[in-house]
Amino acid sequence: MVDLFDSGAALPDSAHRPLADRLRPKALLEVIGQQKVLGPDAPLTVMLASGALSSLIFWGPPGVGKTTIARLLADETDLHFVQISAIFSGVPELRKVFEAAKIRRQNGQGTLLFVDEIHRFNKAQQDGFLPHMEDGTILLVGATTENPSFELNAAVLSRAQVLVLERLPLSDLEKLAQRAEQELGKPLPLDGPAREALLEMADGDGRALLNLIEQVVAWKGEGKLDKTALATRLMRRAAQYDKGGDAHYNLISALHKSVRGSDPDAALYWFARMLEGGEDPRYLARRITRMAVEDIGLADPQAQAVCLQSWETFERLGSPEGELALAQAVAYLALAPKSNATYVAYKGARKAARETGSEPPPKHILNAPTKMMKEQGYGAGYAYDHDAEDGFSGQDYFPETMKRPVLYAPVERGFERELKKRLDYFTKLRLKRDDQT
Repeated sequence: MVDLFDSGAALPDSAHRPLADRLRPKALLEVIGQQKVLGPDAPLTVMLASGALSSLIFWGPPGVGKTTIARLLADETDLHFVQISAIFSGVPELRKVFEAAKIRRQNGQGTLLFVDEIHRFNKAQQDGFLPHMEDGTILLVGATTENPSFELNAAVLSRAQVLVLERLPLSDLEKLAQRAEQELGKPLPLDGPAREALLEMADGDGRALLNLIEQVVAWKGEGKLDKTALATRLMRRAAQYDKGGDAHYNLISALHKSVRGSDPDAALYWFARMLEGGEDPRYLARRITRMAVEDIGLADPQAQAVCLQSWETFERLGSPEGELALAQAVAYLALAPKSNATYVAYKGARKAARETGSEPPPKHILNAPTKMMKEQGYGAGYAYDHDAEDGFSGQDYFPETMKRPVLYAPVERGFERELKKRLDYFTKLRLKRDDQT
């Protein structure tokens, strides 16, 4: 029986084969990089040595070997390899795959089902894999560029091991370039700096590098090209960035933590990375303002105003000129004194509010506009602070049944140092008033 996804007849020798296909490794030992997965004591090596290969989820960026490793695993374990893509497949196609796998199993042949972009299947479709994984009809190997914790069913994750594949460093990309030169039978027509620039253009993607190499070797001419000549002929590969995916959240986290860590250089770098990836500057303006409120607070009350002013400037100037105003706000925040005291106090106040339910304010601070309310004790005993010594009565404004908490604890940095002095002053006065009553 010919499978729905079998390739059929082999390509004739005259057919063009991309360099990436010609260099596809024929054994796991030939795979460049991914030593955390394929090294001597790495998970896949241990699984294969023990003969206990389980279902897997490969999580990593494009062009790092997810498909290649899955295909080689099938060869190593004598399983029939079937590849589908969640982009082009639906329930009818999956049913045919499962039926073919059942027939193979009855004939003594197992099936390794490789599902590319598995995160694009909805939750119900993912559930369809479960019975076939459990009864051994298929060994599932899924590939995803998105965080499996967010995109895959817990039931699928509980039956599969997640292995993280990483973007290829320049050293591995250089090995891949050397392998390409051996296959092509000639060196790349690039000098040293141009060669390094070519590797950087691939941005950790091995397949992208091989595609770039094919373009370079197709150029006519003699001699080696320098970095400038290379840049005029090749465009740098667009950085991986999905405004709705992991890269979006990872980069905004990096920006936020760089600001919190008082590193303006790193903060501006991640800010620029997001802009280069096509992020909406208005989203960044909103998040930068959030950083001022959360991580700087009253240590520098001006920080919030700087953010709002930069946001307004961007709206007036537009892009790209207005983005400079946002960059200034990023640098200002990174160098501002830091305090999350108000943030912590706010969270504590919300927690206390939830726990105390509907406790009313003490009657002495309630207004009594009617006679009945006065008779109920509303406003009785209220001390008007302006009439008190030092303009401070020291009264308790919390519910009568609630023990007074300490929520706001300003730090000894920036303007909050002054606020701490004021808070300490009022705390001492309150204790003095309490001693006198």
